[in-house]
Amino acid sequence: MVRTLRFHKNWVLPLAVLGLAAGFALRADEGMWLFSSFPSDRIGQKYGFSVQPSFLKHMQLSAVRFNNGGTGSFVSKDGLLFTNHHVGADCIQKLSGPNNDLMGKGFYAARQADEKPCPDLEVNTLLSTEDVTARVTAKVTRQTEAAEANRIRKAAMSEIEKECVSKTGNRCEVVTLFSGGQFHLYQYKKYTDVRLVFAPEFGIAFFGGDPDNFTYPRYALDIAFFRAYENGKPAQVSNFFRWSKQGVQDKELVFVPGNPGTTGRLATVAELEFYGELSYPLIIRRLESLVAALEAYGKGDAEKRRAAQENLFSQQNSLKAYRGFLRGLKDAQLMKAKRESERDFRERLSKDPALNSKFAVLYDNVANAWAELKGYYDSYWLLERAATRGSTLLEIARDIVRYSTETKKPNSERLREYTESALPSLEQTMYSTAPLDPGMEIAVLADYFAFLKQTLGAKEETVERILQGRTPEQAARAYVSSSKLTSVEERKRLAASAEAVKASEDGMIKLALLLEPRARQLRRLYEDRVEAVTNPAAAEIAQARLKLLGATSEYPDATFTLRLAYGQVRGYENDQGKPVPYATRIGGLFERGAGKDPYIVPESWLKAKEKLNPNIPFDFVSTADTHGGNSGSATVNTRGEIVGILFDGNIEGLPNRFFYSETQARSVHVASQAIVEALDKVYRADRLLGEIGMAKR
Repeated sequence: MVRTLRFHKNWVLPLAVLGLAAGFALRADEGMWLFSSFPSDRIGQKYGFSVQPSFLKHMQLSAVRFNNGGTGSFVSKDGLLFTNHHVGADCIQKLSGPNNDLMGKGFYAARQADEKPCPDLEVNTLLSTEDVTARVTAKVTRQTEAAEANRIRKAAMSEIEKECVSKTGNRCEVVTLFSGGQFHLYQYKKYTDVRLVFAPEFGIAFFGGDPDNFTYPRYALDIAFFRAYENGKPAQVSNFFRWSKQGVQDKELVFVPGNPGTTGRLATVAELEFYGELSYPLIIRRLESLVAALEAYGKGDAEKRRAAQENLFSQQNSLKAYRGFLRGLKDAQLMKAKRESERDFRERLSKDPALNSKFAVLYDNVANAWAELKGYYDSYWLLERAATRGSTLLEIARDIVRYSTETKKPNSERLREYTESALPSLEQTMYSTAPLDPGMEIAVLADYFAFLKQTLGAKEETVERILQGRTPEQAARAYVSSSKLTSVEERKRLAASAEAVKASEDGMIKLALLLEPRARQLRRLYEDRVEAVTNPAAAEIAQARLKLLGATSEYPDATFTLRLAYGQVRGYENDQGKPVPYATRIGGLFERGAGKDPYIVPESWLKAKEKLNPNIPFDFVSTADTHGGNSGSATVNTRGEIVGILFDGNIEGLPNRFFYSETQARSVHVASQAIVEALDKVYRADRLLGEIGMAKR
């Protein structure tokens, strides 16, 4: 699945930079484009379609961001939302229980009154953007020390956001673009009352399971419908995508508005080498350990397996994605091209002595910062960056500990996650009424402690304090069993008072406090010694590339904010030189079904088999340039109609995090025809079909 967020393509494959293919930028469907700088002329030259401002605005206001790490879109005037099952899985899991497994059996609200409220889901519609670069950087001079400059910029960002929220009541975020070359203020309309309308069975939404994830051909109905509410009633929206009557067609031009997570196409060679040599191998080892722990927890027990399903699914997805990213960084040809591209760029700079002197220092500073990070990266990533991964209980405990202290500080001095503008969304998650599974929490924390002990060493100070001579399993059980954080009222009581947090005997609060001193120290070290050096340097390098190399680099790396990709519905040749068709067909699902997990065709589909048209496209591929966070993005044609929904990419496309290529890399979508066929003949979802304008007559 494409969603690897908030944790999930970096650097342009530099053929155009190297001058190896004249007009390459025109021919390649590359780019995660800002709506404010979409290459409409390029589309016109290549596809003969004129992209009008009204077309772009309609897509901007119809698309939404799911704040749990994906994308969606409005598909009716009454706030009906369309996204992936795996984007909505967090809510679906939280609405499930031992006797009501909505993940396993699916859900359909035949009446509006049956739509189920999600405990803590928020979706955002992007209303406007504004360039605030001058305001963010106003107090930073050439003489300002790097760490102080970093703090000044962050303080300015927090104040701009606070001012925006007080004036508009909207969600406001200052977004860093081009590694700090630009700062834009994004204003969103937010919806916090979101309800589940329809979800198919997990078995068809994720048909093929982990073995088929990031592969193609696929046969997955990875869709779900929700509804946004305001004041207890369905939200009324003016912009929404209508459904295509014709459906997807081979070779047609499509657009994909969505929120790709993070890419690094503007990364330096030094940064990429750091990822390939240290960062990604560590992340992969941690994910492998966590996946094994979750699999062991659910083995032989249906209820435990149900409780762990969404967590396991998310970690497996991330693991496969990071393995694909690392494969790209270990590809000698790709890295050679990247090195040649950087060398070519620096040679161009060297023709100007002043620029050469300046940028030589910048590249050296960046390389030194990444080299220094190697000395403490394991600790930083494990104790600060990813400490709560897989554990909702530890995430809540850390948020309570930090909330209780950060909210007492001036807004400009807080950690960015706890500024005034961020608090409403944070509080919605922190005070969620979603159920927690203590057994799974113990299993995840025991694995985390064991990994800390193995990686940092049993004598490392924080590890010693956490374990206190106990085994990882004993320590995890003690922390979880002595916690009362399953109570939302207890969370609120503690979050309101730093003194109450310090005096608390709650096991999970104690664990968060044990992690806190070293975690904060490492975060400050990273921000002052790495972020403060690399961000401004990368910003200047990016701006220089724009000036020297032209339009091939005019879109910034992804930031989990709204972008627009485009491409052609088109198959490809696999490694054996055999053609892979643009679409699979419904009939292929039954041929692929083996009666054994994860290839079990659900009973509802088996019953409807004779009614289904076997020749209707099921899943299809396009050259659209997408990445993690694009999951759930509507796939629309030149009439602005839905012809599919993006849910994955193939394994060949994972290196697109760093190097763009469309030779074999493809985005994978569910075809709109298959969705209508399934809603009609498998699920008999007449109300839903009527609302999207596809009622059968």
